[in-house]
Amino acid sequence: MIRINEIIDKVSDYMSEAELDLIRKAYVFSATAHAGQTRLSGEPYLSHPLEAANILAELRLDAATVAAGLLHDTVEDTKATVDEIEEDFGEEVADVVDGVTKISQISFESKEEAQAENIRKMILAMAEDIRVVLVKLADRLHNMRTLDFQKPEKQALIAQETMDIYAPLANRLGLHRVKIELEDLSFKYLKPEIYAQIRDGLNRHHTLGEAYIERVIGQISELLKNNGITGRIFGRKKHFFSIFNKMRQQDLSLDQVHDLIAFRVIVEGLKDCYAVLGLVHSIWKPVPGRFKDYISMPKANMYQSLHTTVIGP
Repeated sequence: MIRINEIIDKVSDYMSEAELDLIRKAYVFSATAHAGQTRLSGEPYLSHPLEAANILAELRLDAATVAAGLLHDTVEDTKATVDEIEEDFGEEVADVVDGVTKISQISFESKEEAQAENIRKMILAMAEDIRVVLVKLADRLHNMRTLDFQKPEKQALIAQETMDIYAPLANRLGLHRVKIELEDLSFKYLKPEIYAQIRDGLNRHHTLGEAYIERVIGQISELLKNNGITGRIFGRKKHFFSIFNKMRQQDLSLDQVHDLIAFRVIVEGLKDCYAVLGLVHSIWKPVPGRFKDYISMPKANMYQSLHTTVIGP
């Protein structure tokens, strides 16, 4: 179980002492309210709000949001009231906790695509403060990480709800890492056999080791340095649900999916972005029809970048 001091350490470089005190105070309130409660895993219930607050701290959100993460289940699952929270922590924190509580009470019975979109719109409309949705996403992410302790039928229901409602919400808010983790965790429970096949296939794939990723990062770094471009380079394996979608949409086997690794180059300006694209294409052959310009045509969530697929080393 993560400790409050670890959360404080993560946020101390951008929060004032008064803000850190607010988080410490929220921790004490939550620990007292949830005293004696346990999760299905057998852990103290307090582990859940601590983990939710830690996710929010990793996103570098403000003190009110991290405090609300610690308090988000107190109104729903303990004798605490919104009025008490407002008295102790102020209207800002109380409103976020109240919003999360109301979202948790929504029934998600229909999973049809049109209805799921209506529910997502309703959640965004209900959350006058977008921090309500951020806390709810942190809550759901930790619940998905610990879904093993639920019964199989409950796992499937929660995973489907997450795939239909919460992963798209995370995407809409630009929280890409949260979105892909929610998708992969949902996929694990919704299609466990296919998930296991992809996982085992990736583990056998010769180009998916860290050494390969580091080698390619080194080559791109040298390419940028030689051309006077400053940038940061990251490499990662494609996430499981993304691979499954490609296999399903294009009727491919895992061996036929060639872009199992993604590299991201972050540069200082628009000109450099297009320059790096040209440099990469100069050393590795681009795959026809795989270039996408999200700079001139941004995604709905205003994400902007250039995407290409190449035949690498």
